[in-house]
Amino acid sequence: VQLQASGGGLVQAGGSLRLSCAASGRTSGSFTMGWFRQAPGKEREFVGTSFRGTRIYYADSVKGRFTISRDNAKNVLYLQMNNLKPEDTALYYCAADSRLILSSIQYHDRYDYWGQGTLVTVSS
Repeated sequence: VQLQASGGGLVQAGGSLRLSCAASGRTSGSFTMGWFRQAPGKEREFVGTSFRGTRIYYADSVKGRFTISRDNAKNVLYLQMNNLKPEDTALYYCAADSRLILSSIQYHDRYDYWGQGTLVTVSS
């Protein structure tokens, strides 16, 4: 499975961006696919995930501002980010896994497949 993230950029606080993650290889609509982010000097943190293509879960820090969607026909995962804040500045990664259980969705080391990351910078 290969993941290719795109869509990052520079945006002012309050602005919006949409990230995309294109999956290829042995993928399935039943895979869990999600987003993590890592700011300089910080740990990689959970943003949200589409659990096995059914329900979507978000970190508290992004609830109400970020929306994950998924196009299984195109094998693409999206992250719509609205009302961006400077603290959202980070390298954003998409991740996928075929066997993840619900209790593990927020742990980055439980995902087998990773994209290369796309940088989001929010200026104040």
